[in-house]
Amino acid sequence: VLVNQPVALSGLVLLVFFVVVAIFAPQIAPQDPMAQNVSQQFREPSAAHWFGTDTFGRDVFSRVVYGSRISLFVGLLSVAVATVVGTLLGVVSAYARGLFDLLFQRVVDALLGFPSIVFLMVLVVALGASLLNVTLATAVIFTPLMIRVSRGAALSVTEEPYVLAARALGASRVRVALRHVLPNSLAPVVAIAANLMGAAVVAEAGLSFLGLGVPPPAPSWGSMLNEASRGGNFETASWLAIFPGLVLAALVFSFMFVGDGLRDALDPRLKR
Repeated sequence: VLVNQPVALSGLVLLVFFVVVAIFAPQIAPQDPMAQNVSQQFREPSAAHWFGTDTFGRDVFSRVVYGSRISLFVGLLSVAVATVVGTLLGVVSAYARGLFDLLFQRVVDALLGFPSIVFLMVLVVALGASLLNVTLATAVIFTPLMIRVSRGAALSVTEEPYVLAARALGASRVRVALRHVLPNSLAPVVAIAANLMGAAVVAEAGLSFLGLGVPPPAPSWGSMLNEASRGGNFETASWLAIFPGLVLAALVFSFMFVGDGLRDALDPRLKR
């Protein structure tokens, strides 16, 4: 699907690279990402420490490598949960219509009306700061958007001739919804989901930067950027912010490029 789209293909290659790094982090990282050695603090990038060391003498390269696990876990799992739940609820709402659809969409409107970052912070504070809770909270704030997208796609599909023909032949509502409406309304959902993965990575980094994400000393890219911003560290040890910031931007852009490529490939209007 993405072979003829150079930008999307480059994003996919970069994304696969991050996945490989996350899987083989113990083999790639030269040191324990949480091992402290105060005598080695604020060492500049060198052959011994490719990305330098931080306030506690921890190897920044090792922390960046292990940080990819946290970012990918939150990005992939939260959006997967939001996509599955949101798509099913959106299709049910579109196919049921009537009073249920009207009331349900008002609830979705109310959830979409909350500022996402504020809603996310409230959920994390209520649930507690942990990797699983950050993932769950991120999935919750993305679910209403997926409901809206899947409902809109499903509404357009329900008026297609093959759906009307299936109804005329006596197919049950459940069969029509699962066999015809759901599979044929997934294209925009998949494209939006790929872009939301980048947003989920940014959300996790933002929470960790604010001290509400994955608790230290876990090697989160957001908490590493937070450390770089404290006490004038950026002026004396700029590598503390440069390397986590670069890899965070690269991962987000890879999701965006893949999402745009999927949108272009799966949208028949853009194909024409």
